[in-house]
Amino acid sequence: MPLDTIHDFNCRLLAELPHQSFEHEPILDYATDEKVRARLGWQAEFSKTLFLKFKDGRFALLLTHRDGRLDNKAVKAALGAKPSICTADEMQAEIGCLPGAVCPFLPRADIPLLVDPVLMTHHAFTWTPGHPEQTFLLETAHLAGLLTQLPCQVSYLPAP
Repeated sequence: MPLDTIHDFNCRLLAELPHQSFEHEPILDYATDEKVRARLGWQAEFSKTLFLKFKDGRFALLLTHRDGRLDNKAVKAALGAKPSICTADEMQAEIGCLPGAVCPFLPRADIPLLVDPVLMTHHAFTWTPGHPEQTFLLETAHLAGLLTQLPCQVSYLPAP
């Protein structure tokens, strides 16, 4: 999927929601994240999106906070199978995102999104909307409104 398609979809999702958009050097790792955050003064939690695969050929996205980890048991409870994290090549072939810049909000109904409720304990969060040189910031109070617009199944992992 072209990054422009992902970016445009994210822009449409945010059209009616108060958010911030930032242009910067490409962010593909945490060190660059930290540099950009300090320079731009972001007061938000970095999010992390993991692209998961299952033995039966299905895929899913897990949206969590930067330090979040894959909880295989919780994902299995939500989606019925134990996941593994896709390789960078598999991810790029399937959704087009770059490693370190996986967008959690895709215009695909066939890839469910799992949301880690720990992310909701933060005031705001950031994510990469396809292009790694752009970051969107949204207050978590508006996340539920964004999620209702997605074409895919959305589930919350159980709270820890």
